[in-house]
Amino acid sequence: MHLSSLYRFPLKSGSAELLDEGRCDELGLSGDRRWMVVEAATGKFLTQRALPQMTLLHARWQGETALLLSASGMDDLLVPVPDSASIARGVLVWRESLQVPDAGDAAAAWLTRMLDRPCRLVYLPANQGIQVDQDYARLGERTTFSDGFPFLLIGQASLDDLSARVGRLFDMRRFRPNLVISDAAPYAEDGWRRIRIGEIEFRVVKPCSRCIIPTIDPLNAERSPDREPLATLMSYRKGEGGVFFGQNLIAEGIGELKVGMPVEVLE
Repeated sequence: MHLSSLYRFPLKSGSAELLDEGRCDELGLSGDRRWMVVEAATGKFLTQRALPQMTLLHARWQGETALLLSASGMDDLLVPVPDSASIARGVLVWRESLQVPDAGDAAAAWLTRMLDRPCRLVYLPANQGIQVDQDYARLGERTTFSDGFPFLLIGQASLDDLSARVGRLFDMRRFRPNLVISDAAPYAEDGWRRIRIGEIEFRVVKPCSRCIIPTIDPLNAERSPDREPLATLMSYRKGEGGVFFGQNLIAEGIGELKVGMPVEVLE
């Protein structure tokens, strides 16, 4: 087995960034979901669930210095990482409330125009990482503006099986994983508890419960009128608490990840 694809999502619910290599740091894949769009009035986070067009919003990580925003019909905008003097904004990520730096009026105006609703852009400093649910994690294990966990892994064979069941091919980006594994049996990841990719060990802590986002085509932001592939997933992947596809992971170290690295099941 090997790591066949590596994805980063610099902006929560923005488009995917396909990588050849990346660094695993204390919060997950370096640069993953460190930025987030929120409602201007309430600070509540915005996603493709309500705004499918966010999949057409391209955000490219420029390291710890900036984010580059681009979208069709819009001029590119380079947004500097907010400094210590930036205004702190109260935001809500599911049930997690926190105060994080606002990225300023230029970014807010750009996103308000692109998404056609008043919004703000916020940034998560590394020292403000969000504690992962301690039902699945240890105290001090943190993540970013993700939906709860630092990494999402999916087996390529699992998606191939799902596509065959539906009768058409689906892009892996619909499911927004960080790690894609090839040369494993379909849904083999369901039985893993610990794996090693390169030199980094990961705990496989929880199946990923799926929402409506996989029904959105990442290339054109259109929803599947037949609710696929979610409808088919519901026919054979439904369990207590949701419909599951992929596994959430927590890394037990830092280091480099590269496409092609071997994957070993430890437990």
